[in-house]
Amino acid sequence: MSESVTVTTWYLEQTSPGDLVPARVPDRAAVEVSPARVASPEFSRFLYASVGQDIAWTDRLPWTYARWREFLDRPAVETWVAYEHGTPAGFIELDGTAEGLVEISYFGLLPAFRGRGIGGHLLSYGTSRAWDLASRWPGRAKVGRVWVHTCTKDGEHARANYEKRGFRLYRTETGQEPCPVQPGPWPGA
Repeated sequence: MSESVTVTTWYLEQTSPGDLVPARVPDRAAVEVSPARVASPEFSRFLYASVGQDIAWTDRLPWTYARWREFLDRPAVETWVAYEHGTPAGFIELDGTAEGLVEISYFGLLPAFRGRGIGGHLLSYGTSRAWDLASRWPGRAKVGRVWVHTCTKDGEHARANYEKRGFRLYRTETGQEPCPVQPGPWPGA
């Protein structure tokens, strides 16, 4: 029998652009947030694996190149990347629906960039981009809700960061999951 761990998952939302509480903007000369304008499975997998390597993000590691391409090519999927002095520091991934819902499907920083104010800024910036997503995707309904989920397997400050940015808790689930394997930055190496 494999070991399991109790995992609590929190679902949070904003229902109006006015819910967003912006974070302090770090040194503008050092930190820039830009969209990944070319869908790149290699780059997206790099971001996912690098950010999640010490917090047990494993669900996408088995994805094939074709699966990454299929996801990234969907309408209203956007990846926004924070750079510090030109180096990728973290990302926020938005997944919009035609009905005006946007999920922050992934958000985080590479370990070396945590604790320096970049995360709050990236979350603020990315949430603002979630609220105006329909303006970049013709034919989409105006965004009426931005939501995210985080859990006890994520970084210890994840939920607090969402709440500081104005996200409100609307559902909590607790269950048993297999003990997470922390794959490190290069699984299988």
